[in-house]
Amino acid sequence: MVKNQEYLKSKAEFCLSLAKKLGASDASVTVANSISETVSFRNKILDESNRSDSLAISITTYQNKKKSSISSSNLLDENLKTLIEKCFETTRITPIDEFNSLPDKELLAKKIKDLNIYDDTRIENNKKIEYLKELEEFASLEKKIINTESSFTENKSNFILANSDGFCDGYKTSSFSASCVAVAKDENSMERDYDYTKKRYLNEIKNPKELGKVASENTVKKLKSNKIGSEKISIIFDKRIAKGILSAFASAVTSSAISRGTSFLKDKINQQIFSSSINIFDKPDLIKGIGSQSFDSEGVQSETMKLVDKGYLKEYLIDTYNGKKLNLKSNGRSGGTTNLYFENGEINYNQLLKINSRNLYITDTIGHGVNIVTGDYSVGATGFLVENGEFKYPVSEITIAGNFNDMFKNITLANDLSFDFATNSPTMMIDGMVVAGK
Repeated sequence: MVKNQEYLKSKAEFCLSLAKKLGASDASVTVANSISETVSFRNKILDESNRSDSLAISITTYQNKKKSSISSSNLLDENLKTLIEKCFETTRITPIDEFNSLPDKELLAKKIKDLNIYDDTRIENNKKIEYLKELEEFASLEKKIINTESSFTENKSNFILANSDGFCDGYKTSSFSASCVAVAKDENSMERDYDYTKKRYLNEIKNPKELGKVASENTVKKLKSNKIGSEKISIIFDKRIAKGILSAFASAVTSSAISRGTSFLKDKINQQIFSSSINIFDKPDLIKGIGSQSFDSEGVQSETMKLVDKGYLKEYLIDTYNGKKLNLKSNGRSGGTTNLYFENGEINYNQLLKINSRNLYITDTIGHGVNIVTGDYSVGATGFLVENGEFKYPVSEITIAGNFNDMFKNITLANDLSFDFATNSPTMMIDGMVVAGK
């Protein structure tokens, strides 16, 4: 069991009291306990079983506009006293930064919403093993599958965030996840693919039969791949890849990137950066959401934001420090997005496939070819050639490239959004991308 709120609060309050006695003008403390249990299989054989129990504290002290932080996994009072004294002494010799401060008091969360993000169910290791045995059996039914790897992880956590302005709160979270990676081989090639599930509640993850079969089928379909020539073509991104485009957008609208001037979306507020059909939301209060939270890592209340409205950029992701640099108030996004998603498009999946007579459907990308300074995008990819809405054959050894300034304005979305991750997108088509092939 994770440590209870009373224990975590007592440690946080002890640290705050001592920091103030030493002369800190302000202080903040985070105390967190996380327990994770993972079982892994390889080729139907138990490969690893481990459990980690992390208990840690992070302390930040301020002397007006000076600030320093320290952390430890030793929560004994004597050690905490030594830590705070060291942190306070370090703060005294730290250079002044006029933007250092706690969040504005009026922005702090007043009430914790019940977001239904903690399931106290515990699944015993033998049950995890049974799940993975069944998963690997179904993943291995196809004779062309020569290797499988799977894992099951249960995570429970609890935390308290407290500061010298009187804020002191926290909550428990849970997650259950399972994954399967399969490798297939024929006379000419080898391919790999996967499937994955993660939910707040145990009874909502995919069943092992479904997970294993999807991983196997995804992998076998990629065999006998062809190479294609270089051309300009419409690219369709599978949902699990399309969310990566949204993640790149999120990186470009963080207040840290904007304040440093290292984002291609700097100075773009109230300008049209997507087509008029695109809306983007960040929703922290999604019930059972993987990214749901009542407040950010500074204690600032998190509310639903419409980052993009009919193609127009409306908000940045603002924390306290960078917000002050930009003369903007924090909007509860210290630590980044929560449940970020593109709103559904107006056509279904099959209609999207048939918009053009010829498309490339991307199921996997290789590398991290995103430059948020310039907006350039270039990654290796594998997928399928689609003609007249029909999947013709797998395609490999290609590079797809473009620039987000153009890509964003040429996005068409299907209406198949599902909330499987903290960042989610419907199936996405982008017209006019460059493909480099053989």
